[in-house]
Amino acid sequence: MIIPLGNKDRWNRSAPAGDSGFAANYENPELSNLLPILYPGAFPNLAAYNATKKPRADIVAILLTGIPTGVVSPGFQNYTGTVQADQLRLNVAIPPASKPSPLGVVGGDVAGFPNGRRVFDDVVSIELRALAGATLPLVDKSFKADGAVGVVSDGLDGSDEAYLSVFPYLGVPTSGYEVRVA
Repeated sequence: MIIPLGNKDRWNRSAPAGDSGFAANYENPELSNLLPILYPGAFPNLAAYNATKKPRADIVAILLTGIPTGVVSPGFQNYTGTVQADQLRLNVAIPPASKPSPLGVVGGDVAGFPNGRRVFDDVVSIELRALAGATLPLVDKSFKADGAVGVVSDGLDGSDEAYLSVFPYLGVPTSGYEVRVA
């Protein structure tokens, strides 16, 4: 969702330490610019923010550097320094959620993605909502996320996932061409 298709293979084969070479894609995500065009009137605040050409510090923090202390909530931080690397970060001081949300931090669950990644975290929907502006208020207090952010999703709810009760917990994967019938 961040790296354009023409650069995807180069990004995939590069080491995370080289991700700073792709920083412009994180600072100005193509999808964030396309959402107001694809859905006219649904993202007016995002369109206005995009027009300012400000870099998306929220996306950079979520995916490249980690989130500094206190930005999400008191005690939450998974900041790993100034080296930009798209990698998972986990603050082990955050206890597991008693009522976990598959939308992780975007869903109010600080134990979820981008603070590590649980098997059931809906990472695609979380990142889509972040790109749509859900996380911009964390770095720009004057920004108000558009109402449409709450419905941005990959369209999957995980209800067809069959988890095992023992390790490795994940069921047998299905191909992209199969449809499971419950």
